[in-house]
Amino acid sequence: MEKSNSNSNTLVSFEKVNKSFGATNALIKCSVSFEAGKIHALVGENGAGKSTLGKLILGVHSHDSGIIKVDGNEVFLSSPRDAVKHGLVGISQELSLLPDRTVVDNIAIGRETTIGPFVSSKKTLEKVLAVMEEYGLFIDPTKLVGSLSVADQQKVEILRALNTNARLIVFDEPTARLASHQADQLHDLVRSLAKSGTAVVYISHFLEEVLKISDTISLLRNGEKVRTDSTSKETKNSLIEGMTGRDVGNLFPNKPAIDPTSEVLLRVRNLTRENEFKDISFEIKKGEILGIAGLVGSGRSELAHAIYGNRAPDSGSIELYGKEFIIKDVAHSIKNGMAMVPESRRDQGLLLERSLLENTSLPYLEKFTSWIYGLNKEEEYSEVDESCKTTMIKHSGLEKEVQYLSGGNQQKVLFARAAMNKPKLLIADEPTRGVDIGAKQVIYELISQLSKVGEAVLLISSEVEEIIGVAHRTLVMSRGKVVAELKGSQITKSAIMEAAFKQD
Repeated sequence: MEKSNSNSNTLVSFEKVNKSFGATNALIKCSVSFEAGKIHALVGENGAGKSTLGKLILGVHSHDSGIIKVDGNEVFLSSPRDAVKHGLVGISQELSLLPDRTVVDNIAIGRETTIGPFVSSKKTLEKVLAVMEEYGLFIDPTKLVGSLSVADQQKVEILRALNTNARLIVFDEPTARLASHQADQLHDLVRSLAKSGTAVVYISHFLEEVLKISDTISLLRNGEKVRTDSTSKETKNSLIEGMTGRDVGNLFPNKPAIDPTSEVLLRVRNLTRENEFKDISFEIKKGEILGIAGLVGSGRSELAHAIYGNRAPDSGSIELYGKEFIIKDVAHSIKNGMAMVPESRRDQGLLLERSLLENTSLPYLEKFTSWIYGLNKEEEYSEVDESCKTTMIKHSGLEKEVQYLSGGNQQKVLFARAAMNKPKLLIADEPTRGVDIGAKQVIYELISQLSKVGEAVLLISSEVEEIIGVAHRTLVMSRGKVVAELKGSQITKSAIMEAAFKQD
């Protein structure tokens, strides 16, 4: 059971802490403690209060009532600066780096070494290199952050936290954008941080990961803490039941049967884009769910954007419904029955300062507009509301800005938008990233329903279990090429990973 807050190893403790956003109670009488040298995981569905708890620790939000203590002393963390003074820092699921500045600039920002009123570039670099050496994380300090892979950008963010003499680090969905081998490397780093005495708060929707890496798990549901216990006493099923209040059962629906006489809906021939992918050829039949697996950087997302019209290929051709499809732009693809859930909701999908209504209906405004009457707000509202209900988005109003939704609910907005178009072809690039178990089931069921009514899905995922559980057939990409095609019982974790790591 949860240790007493009086434990000498307790670094941060919450006692009956409350936090509300308008009418939404994000955290209700939460009592929990975090110990130095321990990895403490927070799990729960979207809207359970995990990220809110993490942000209270980091001073991003201030608590409404209750007591927060650091080193046994009551504190009021009114800003991230206050938290940093106590050694409390965080790594968010959406990286907050300066892409046009160098690695050393990003790591040292706000903590540069000075000589008098002047910044000493040499001494600042020496300090950054010392931090890299101490934790065994080396990245070329002169490189621009924008040129780095997602995995290396995450390392820069972690190094920046370590450069602040962090005593507690909050990791919020840290492996959501990483391939499996990169996630393993991150796990090793997190363990080494805990071993050196750093307290780690680990927020993740990946329950296997939580069970593998943490010492303690706190379960939250609807803003309330259900329980805190030793990881050794939990299982995946016990966590799911605690998070949802029910036994979720089988995560994946049965794969709909494909009519062998079904027409080919999409045919791609020798599609090439320099330095991204080469000679890609495949077809998808009506009702088929085609998975594309591979490591981050293998060209999967780039291929998806080329098919969707977001970037032009250098050569090759596409046929849609048996006719040549000229790639023009995204609007042209939408009109021809395509929809896409992009990989990065913040960079590619959402207008964070606009409403849930606007974000969902934006690509289809022409549908609700006439020359005489203009925009039919009532019809727009009705269809968006129905789509949001179908995808189980938790919100306090369609007029609320998307930036105030949880990360998981922001992801579901992308799916609600795609579903509104009733697409003939859905391109889903990491569609369940940052989404909880219950919402994953909803999304998998929606994908399955598309298949049942004869629509096609191109599913790109870094979660091998997702590919195995959902796809009828799978292509594996490596270094911009398709290196394997797997069908039925051939779609196994070992077969996918073996192909993904092919060198030639």
